Amino acid sequence: MKLFIKFLFITTFYLLITYTNVNAQGCVAIKSNGPLSNMEHPMQDSSSKGWQLTIGYRYFKSFRHFKGTDEQKQRLVIGNEVINHQSTIDLGITKIFNQYWSVSLGVPYLINTRSSLYEHGGKERHSSYSHGIGDMRIVANRWLFNSHTATRGNIQVGLGVKLPTGNDNYMSKFYNVTPEMRPVDQSIQLGDGGLGIIAEANGFLNFSSSFSGYTNLYYMANPRNTNGTRTYREVLSAALANEAISSVPDQYLARIGVNYTFSGALNALTLSAGGRIEGIPVHDLIGKSSAFRRPGYIISAEPSLNYSLKRVNIFANVPIALKRNRTQSVTDKENSIKTGTYVIGDAAFADYSINIGASFKF
Repeated sequence: MKLFIKFLFITTFYLLITYTNVNAQGCVAIKSNGPLSNMEHPMQDSSSKGWQLTIGYRYFKSFRHFKGTDEQKQRLVIGNEVINHQSTIDLGITKIFNQYWSVSLGVPYLINTRSSLYEHGGKERHSSYSHGIGDMRIVANRWLFNSHTATRGNIQVGLGVKLPTGNDNYMSKFYNVTPEMRPVDQSIQLGDGGLGIIAEANGFLNFSSSFSGYTNLYYMANPRNTNGTRTYREVLSAALANEAISSVPDQYLARIGVNYTFSGALNALTLSAGGRIEGIPVHDLIGKSSAFRRPGYIISAEPSLNYSLKRVNIFANVPIALKRNRTQSVTDKENSIKTGTYVIGDAAFADYSINIGASFKF
């Protein structure tokens, strides 16, 4: 009972923090440098010493434009929407030292395509591209309770860094008056150029032998203000002069849900239903928040499927967007004050994303 109360208190505390800041936080496209541990389906042998290899794949297509929570449906009718196809292959390696401590390394490889009119002179649709290693992350995790004996439930906390290993000034060909090489849009850059500070918490609680709950909570603070990458937004409008350089934003993710497990002698099939919110805030937790970013957030329903053997874990989840909100950026707020009218930019969001992968214990 004490463990149950502690779990609910910590989960509620984090969710309250997330909820009270929802209207000031958000994202357009979350890069794959999120949490290394999603503990809703812990492997049957996950607490013993050894190595764990996780290979994951994520894909989404963003094309629906929003200003605030209002969808700009006319963009699809006119045909001037921006379309991003983004794929990420994520490799995670975890060293488990004992029933408390582990360290994880995550290495993403990104493959992105962005199709638009306005970036290529406005008359013809062209595409820009990026691919390569993204920002790596290293996180040390500790179970609060002995993972060998705390079978009813447990909480894992983590602290780490996100390394600026991804190119934050990736160039592609743009077609304006004459074709030229320019930095691709911030949403498909391979990295953000910042050294991030990662904090995360993962927990599970078994209500019975078949029914359980889970939560994952993640925040990455990026103290660096700007990365020097030119956006060319100042050529679109004089009002966007202070968005000529890319910002280095924070990002966050929170998940909560329930599982039902069908167990066999050597394997288990788990069906899950949950919700998630992921986003990029308007203002960073540490440091300035100048220059260009597209703040916003996505709230999604997240069904998932998991099949586990003693040393193999196969998983898939499909977050389906329920609410998409492109919140006011710093520039939007400044221009609203200058003009006396409400100013807000737009951003493209996906309807869903596909996440599949497998973990192997050695």
